[in-house]
Amino acid sequence: MPEKIFRNYIKSTLVFSAILFLLGTNSLFAQDQEEQTPIETTDTIYKEKYGLRVGIDLSKLARTVLDEDYTGFMVEADMRIYNNYYLAAEIGNETLPFGEDYIKVSSSGSFVKIGANYNAYENWKGMQNIVFAGLRYGFSTFSQELEEYQIYTTNDYFGEDIRVGGDKSSGLTASWIELMAGFKVEILNNLYLSANIQLKRRISQKTPDGFDNLTIPGFGRTFDDSDFGIGYGYSISYLIPIFKKAKK
Repeated sequence: MPEKIFRNYIKSTLVFSAILFLLGTNSLFAQDQEEQTPIETTDTIYKEKYGLRVGIDLSKLARTVLDEDYTGFMVEADMRIYNNYYLAAEIGNETLPFGEDYIKVSSSGSFVKIGANYNAYENWKGMQNIVFAGLRYGFSTFSQELEEYQIYTTNDYFGEDIRVGGDKSSGLTASWIELMAGFKVEILNNLYLSANIQLKRRISQKTPDGFDNLTIPGFGRTFDDSDFGIGYGYSISYLIPIFKKAKK
């Protein structure tokens, strides 16, 4: 089962990566072509849109379909507050499985991430694509269930001793700091496709008695010898314009 899940996970990742790469490359290439075309300067004042952009994470929806042990949904939002600076937040819910030869565990819960993005891309007039770096503080509340485990023995005369767990720990928490980098490409008026990668460092957690948090909603897989984790996301979002401001 883990091999099947892994293959489906990789397949969905490659498909979404190819689609977003082609869309992003085409949009940015078109802008570069436009920049190379001489235009007459005028005194026209160009105004950029400021507003609330709201979207959903497509990667979590895709994994929910492809991985029978996983469910997840996340809503994201950002708001431009000054020139290239954006307030940003994500909120969601996940059931994350973890399975190896001797143990099967799942964690379920909600998470929220708040922070800001900085757009490092200089757009041509009329375009509002974003290549950004971001910082988040993440917090999750969740439960973890030990679904099954195998008793280790050097004597295999009686075969594998697999026990069905059912041991559930609730009221668990975790927090982390997250660095993010990605892009948002306007494919239609006010409609954006985006992709990002994340580097996370856990800063606190509450664990079950005598056990560890093997997965954390919003954070992902944990490791005994490291507080770091990685992640990625693909999303579609819509910008709700609130006002326009002259570009400096």
